[in-house]
Amino acid sequence: MPFKDHLTQITNVLVIGCGGAGLRSAIEIKKSGLDVCILGKRPKTDAHTVLAAGGINAALGNLDKEDTWEQHFIDTYFEGYCIGDPLKVEIMAKESPYLVKEIDEWGADFAKLKNGKLDQRFFGAHKYRRTCYSGDFTGLSILKTLLKKSDELNIPIYDNQYVTELLIKENTCFGAMSFNMSSSERTVHFADAVILCTGGHTRLWKKSSSRKNENTGDGFYLALKAGCKLIDMEMVQFHPSGMVLPEEIEGTLVTEAVRGEGGKLINNKGERFMKNYDPKRMELSSRDKVAIANYTEIIEGRGTKNGAVYLDISHKSKEFILEKLPNIYRQFIESQMLDISKLPMEVAPTAHYSMGGILVNPEDLSTSVNGLFAAGEVAGGLHGANRLGGNSLAEILIFGKRVGIASSKYSKKIDRQLRSNKTIAYAHENINKFIKNGDELVRPLQHELRLIMWKYCGVIKNETLLLEGLSKIEIIKNKLNDIDIRIDKYNCEDLALIFDLQSSLYSAKATIMSALQRNESRGAHQRSDFPILDPSFQFNCLVSMDENNNLKISKLPLKELKENLKTIIANANREDYDLKDKLLE
Repeated sequence: MPFKDHLTQITNVLVIGCGGAGLRSAIEIKKSGLDVCILGKRPKTDAHTVLAAGGINAALGNLDKEDTWEQHFIDTYFEGYCIGDPLKVEIMAKESPYLVKEIDEWGADFAKLKNGKLDQRFFGAHKYRRTCYSGDFTGLSILKTLLKKSDELNIPIYDNQYVTELLIKENTCFGAMSFNMSSSERTVHFADAVILCTGGHTRLWKKSSSRKNENTGDGFYLALKAGCKLIDMEMVQFHPSGMVLPEEIEGTLVTEAVRGEGGKLINNKGERFMKNYDPKRMELSSRDKVAIANYTEIIEGRGTKNGAVYLDISHKSKEFILEKLPNIYRQFIESQMLDISKLPMEVAPTAHYSMGGILVNPEDLSTSVNGLFAAGEVAGGLHGANRLGGNSLAEILIFGKRVGIASSKYSKKIDRQLRSNKTIAYAHENINKFIKNGDELVRPLQHELRLIMWKYCGVIKNETLLLEGLSKIEIIKNKLNDIDIRIDKYNCEDLALIFDLQSSLYSAKATIMSALQRNESRGAHQRSDFPILDPSFQFNCLVSMDENNNLKISKLPLKELKENLKTIIANANREDYDLKDKLLE
């Protein structure tokens, strides 16, 4: 087909991303009476949401009656080191009970107590048991439930679509350009509003819980090009426990539910080493602290020969493990022939979650571009410097619903939709420029970038490493125009890969530039040359793109707390937590 031909598709609201946030937003849009369609790179049944295994948070107080939304706010805001958007945290804490009960009623079928109420388990750094769950496959149960609801509402979901460009005119988004990754057929999607629900960028690291060809930062790059800003890009969460073997699945997540159900971390000396890092909370400390502890044990020589530490749940009965952790049991049997009811697992930190992302209004998830919204992991502001386990699934439901409502209101109020043939021609040219013979292949460059990010922007960083990583990224960036990209009517995977690489390079650069700006250690952001938290660093790092596609870094002062939140925080005594029984032993 000629390289300026395209199909045309028209809808009220276009959702980019078929994970939990995208599906929940589309459901709300359809319920409002508008047309909506969803574009996804991956098969709709296998979005990244399925990897969120351990649970979803809601201050229901079903087991611990003292739990409240205020306490959920305190745990989230404090463990985020007070740089999260307080209004976004408040919304999440207040609204999660309703959304969790709703998704359960829709069919998620969370574990129940004998009285019929939702069971709740401990997750790290939560004062109370507030994590609802479906075994260790909570994300999968939520995704299946949302897909079923979407089918009932006849919401069209188009798999295998790669979005290369948001269509912008006069700072207004009027749609997007995509191509089919099998047929190479292009489509221009006209829409009153567009919602980005594209996930994060953690596949940029060698050890990553993300799978091949997902979480490459494409949503960040689309937003930057459109004129949006990114916030907190230096805040990348390294989950404490990723698999280390076999190599082809290195980094695959071992859910926090293992620690929540009593798993112990042990070094090669047989020591339960968390007593040296957080003697009160032990394995149920916050993710940043456990990840740093695991990393420290490994690099200081107290790890296993495979560069890991042991995570042991074998003191629990096999029946208990099969009830609470069925997928993890199967995961180790199938990949290593290891029976975790008899032997410990080997785990190491793995890049897991992008806590930064697109700067959005916390109430309606709008960006600085008219008609463009963002929700889920691609949007920043909720988690600050450390994400609590179980908050991400709450986030996609709460802000997925909110962005669905907001985008519907936006669509209904506009009188006319801008369009621009010049913008569409530009989107075509941005695809065409890559289709040519060259001397480089994409896959080796992607692998090189992952090694760079792991070595120079990993769990613990310093200025020398970060600057060297930045220079190595520029070397790869200079090779973009010499990459061999060939497509035919049956396959254009290479074309998707080069767009992934381009997005990854900009996302990696934004991450390192932000890490260089924050000369302190705070939460997941750890600097060996600035090992102490600096109370004067009361800002969020902000990244923008100029007209020459150069990234710029600036500081955004932290948002002022509302009076009711000031009162909540003033009354909080974080040292007064009752930690007895919290290790489930």
